[in-house]
Amino acid sequence: MGYLSKILNLVWKDLVIEFRAKEILSVMLIFAILVPIILAFSLNSAQETTENIFPGIIWVALTFSGILGFNRTFLNEKQNDSLLGLMLTPVDRTAIYFAKVIVNFTMMIFTEAVTLPLLFILFDFRFRGSILTLVLVIFLGTLGFTSVSTFLSALSANTRASEILLPIILFPIIIPVIIAAVQSTGIVLVGASIGEIASWIKLLGVYDVIFMAVPFILFEYILEV
Repeated sequence: MGYLSKILNLVWKDLVIEFRAKEILSVMLIFAILVPIILAFSLNSAQETTENIFPGIIWVALTFSGILGFNRTFLNEKQNDSLLGLMLTPVDRTAIYFAKVIVNFTMMIFTEAVTLPLLFILFDFRFRGSILTLVLVIFLGTLGFTSVSTFLSALSANTRASEILLPIILFPIIIPVIIAAVQSTGIVLVGASIGEIASWIKLLGVYDVIFMAVPFILFEYILEV
């Protein structure tokens, strides 16, 4: 069985378990929907104010919902005493990492597909930009956030206070990708061209490459901690 086939089998296993139990997805969706609803009824609905805060609201909802969900990336294996069995699976340890990244990325995309239309409706936001450019920004921002979160979730899974530890060690590392995602999203939403956000796109791309490569090198040792 090839490397890619092994990753896909692990992805299929996790997705089947998740869509049966809905432990991660339900938490992410509830939080991602609840935040926009609360903010929509509590903030000034003036168009100028909305344009200034809307990109931040998008990424606050997505980031915190992702953290709540990703906390359970390896906790199920730990709680069911199956983490050792996962480590003994006859595959390269990096295949486990990439499989978890794909699963978490899928959960994020599903959450975004539900949350983003709701946000535009609740805030009555007039989108004037390119949908393809917005999709590119969301994709790069989500990939960077997911790759780092999955790696650090594996690191914190073996600690007693993993739910608390993950946000503490994650936030300082994802600051660059969140800033770049918020800034580029804000520029795209008001109708700017992709050339005006080229520097932010490059930052997101470099961040994604680095934080896919570093876990690829270190993940084998993280599971042994």
